[in-house]
Amino acid sequence: MSSRKKILLKVIILGDSGVGKTSLMNQYVNKKFSASYKATIGADFLTKEVLVDDRLVTMQLWDTAGQERFQSLGVAFYRGADCCVLVYDVNNSKSFDTLDSWRDEFLIQASPMDPESFPFVVLGNKVDVEESKRMISSKRAQAFCQAKGGIPYFETSAKQAVNVEQAFEGTLESLIKSPRAWSGPAITVMSPVMTDRSARDDMSMRPSLDADYVTVIARNALAQEESQDFNPDFPETIPINMNESNEGCAC
Repeated sequence: MSSRKKILLKVIILGDSGVGKTSLMNQYVNKKFSASYKATIGADFLTKEVLVDDRLVTMQLWDTAGQERFQSLGVAFYRGADCCVLVYDVNNSKSFDTLDSWRDEFLIQASPMDPESFPFVVLGNKVDVEESKRMISSKRAQAFCQAKGGIPYFETSAKQAVNVEQAFEGTLESLIKSPRAWSGPAITVMSPVMTDRSARDDMSMRPSLDADYVTVIARNALAQEESQDFNPDFPETIPINMNESNEGCAC
């Protein structure tokens, strides 16, 4: 294992249970989709890595449980987040109606320095389902995002890999547009810890990110490295990966 340090961007993914948070994350990082549904218990994470100027930049994606009974885990998992992705199912009106409460929950738990400027992204998932079954129109979702200060909005299908790459690249772009909108250092620099799920996968299975804005934010982070060798506020990466199986699909 290399001893070089990692530059870490922490992204929290929130939304009701079953909207496809885990499937979106897995599609983006591993280019894989599973039709079987396993509810996340507690929290889990995957990483997406890119090499910039011979340094490893890591986007750490945290998938927290959508069930209300696990929201009390918030403080430990939200601390140090750089961005929050809110996910709903376009065929489930309740999952859209709860976006406000998920956003409020994040702001309470994460306590960003400037809540009004903190970068959020909204994803309307499961657009592969028959159009006649759709409950939330693009116009309604865009109006919601506009009312919240112009939150970037993407419609996705984890099942068919529609717009997933673009959505997460948009998340990185939001980070660049809102530097230091969160509490604590903009970038966490830490030694590599191979404890997350993607670390156990073959490195060749991890798709690379070559977007120009990834390079920009990574280089900015490298320039700050001497004064940011370690962020004591960032929680230890303790993966909680207990799953309970259910019927159905969380695509």
